[in-house]
Amino acid sequence: MTSPPARLAVALGTMALLTALGVATVASAGSAGPAPSAGTYRLPLGSAVDVARGFEPPPQPWAAGHRGVDLRAPFGADVLSPVAGVVTYSGLVGGRRVVTVTDAAGRRSSVEPLAPSVRVGDLVAPGDRLGSLETEGSHCAPGVCLHWGVRVGTDYVDPLSLLPGAGPVVLLPLSGR
Repeated sequence: MTSPPARLAVALGTMALLTALGVATVASAGSAGPAPSAGTYRLPLGSAVDVARGFEPPPQPWAAGHRGVDLRAPFGADVLSPVAGVVTYSGLVGGRRVVTVTDAAGRRSSVEPLAPSVRVGDLVAPGDRLGSLETEGSHCAPGVCLHWGVRVGTDYVDPLSLLPGAGPVVLLPLSGR
């Protein structure tokens, strides 16, 4: 087990790194800032994806919902960083191994379950390998899928809405009428 002084040193070092990168910290629950625009993220898997379950925001922050998307993929598939940033978490959450990448605006993109190949403090570019997909803790058991969530402040946003080509639907007039 890590001693409290060692944990404090790691925390202070990570905060210094984030500050040097210009990563914003959220001062309060209500200061989430602007949502990232469509096209600023990429899929965390290298191949075409099959969405097993989409984003379902809860009606209230404490209520049930699905705060991310589940993407089917084969066991051992490479899990890639969906955005440029710094690895701010790599560890267990609810028995699943999770990696979180925080971008320059302070938005956190988390993927699970994976066998991480990165450590806290690592700088990553979009598409850099974060690890490999595991079966233990998969939301799609007995199948395998990657859960991807994005938080802006305290709010979860639909990760698929951040991909290139996503955005509002624009209705065009019918030609000849």
